[in-house]
Amino acid sequence: MSPPPPDLEPAKGGILSSLKSWASNALPPMGLATLITSLHYRPFQALPMTLTPLLVLSSYLSVAGFKIDSAGMTAAFSGMYVLLASRRRPAAGLRGKFSARGAVRGAAMGLGSFNCVAGGYTYATGDRKKEEEERKEIDRWGMFGGK
Repeated sequence: MSPPPPDLEPAKGGILSSLKSWASNALPPMGLATLITSLHYRPFQALPMTLTPLLVLSSYLSVAGFKIDSAGMTAAFSGMYVLLASRRRPAAGLRGKFSARGAVRGAAMGLGSFNCVAGGYTYATGDRKKEEEERKEIDRWGMFGGK
C-alpha cells in the first residue's frame, strides 16, 4: 500500500470536528423542520408545529454567519422536539410500529437527538471572536461597510 500523496492531509479532529461541522451547517435544522412538518401538519398539531419556524430561523442564522448561535438554537429546539415526541404513547399492534409514518418519526427523533448533541457541543465550545472575524472577512451582505 502506497502512502497518500503529499498534497492530501489526513483528517484531523475526528468525532469532535465532525460534530462541530454538523452543527455549523444549515441543512440539519432545515431537515428536521421538514420532517416535523410532514408528521404534524395533517392532522395539524400546534405544539410541534411551533418549532418548525424556529428551526428555519436557526438555519437562516447559520447561513448569515452566526454559526454558534445557530447551533445553540438548533440544540435547544431539537431537544425540545425529541422530548415532546418521546411522550407519545406506543402503537398497539405491529402494524402501527412498522409503518412509513413510524419510520419518519424515528428519523426525526434520531436527527433531533444528533442535532441536540452536536449543537450543544458547538455552542459550548464555540469561539465567538473567531466567528466574528470570519463574518467580517466574508461580509456576505455588506453588513460591515465593505465594497
